[in-house]
Amino acid sequence: MAQVQKVETYKGRNSFFDGGLLQYIGWIILGTLVTTCTLGICYPWSITMIYGWKINHTVIEGKRMQFHGSAIGLFGHWIKWWFFTIITLGIYGFWVFIKLEDWKARNTTFIN
Repeated sequence: MAQVQKVETYKGRNSFFDGGLLQYIGWIILGTLVTTCTLGICYPWSITMIYGWKINHTVIEGKRMQFHGSAIGLFGHWIKWWFFTIITLGIYGFWVFIKLEDWKARNTTFIN
């Protein structure tokens, strides 16, 4: 028996973003406050919170995306990346952005 897949659409489009501006501003303010109040220790939490909001409101070709990364999972990587950046006198810092994007991609899937 053929399985029917649900395809999400918005105004006739199969790919769209359904998050709102006020939500985005709220998440940015919350992330900034938490990062500032913890002197940067909770920055990985801020990253996962904001990125999760973006991904969870994104639909590509009718398939909703889902982010399932955690701040604790990122925190371990974050410590390791900072350690390598310090011992290489900042050189490894050029790779941190790439490593972070790779971590985000590994923790992003399609729901349907």
